[in-house]
Amino acid sequence: MRTLPEFPLTVFYDGSCRVCSSEMFIYMQKDHGGRLEFVDISDPAFNPADFGISLADFIFQLHAIDRCGTVFRGVAAFQAIWQAFPGETWFRLLAVLTDLPLVRPLARLAYRIFARLRRYLPKRKAVCRIGRRPPR
Repeated sequence: MRTLPEFPLTVFYDGSCRVCSSEMFIYMQKDHGGRLEFVDISDPAFNPADFGISLADFIFQLHAIDRCGTVFRGVAAFQAIWQAFPGETWFRLLAVLTDLPLVRPLARLAYRIFARLRRYLPKRKAVCRIGRRPPR
């Protein structure tokens, strides 16, 4: 059973990654009632030491930290994000599906494979700015 986040949830994503920034842009544009805050780890001003997590760990997989300091990584971070949209049937279904005993290890494996391959994906040329659609 997954741990539920205490909002607000700070989501740390790689804004230089096209896939990552596009996914986060979707979440930014949805009504999350201020339950999500986004931090672009590719921003030169980002200091991972402030959070006690290495930059390599932040880069390797998605991280989210709730107001109580609970750290969610990888698939668990996505599940925590999806909790910010309680009225969204699709996100609720994804959270339930990825928590099923047979699906959970497959979801984690798929994410770890993606995380390892992500560095080979095309990078964005410009830093993502909230309110503007990331270039494709």
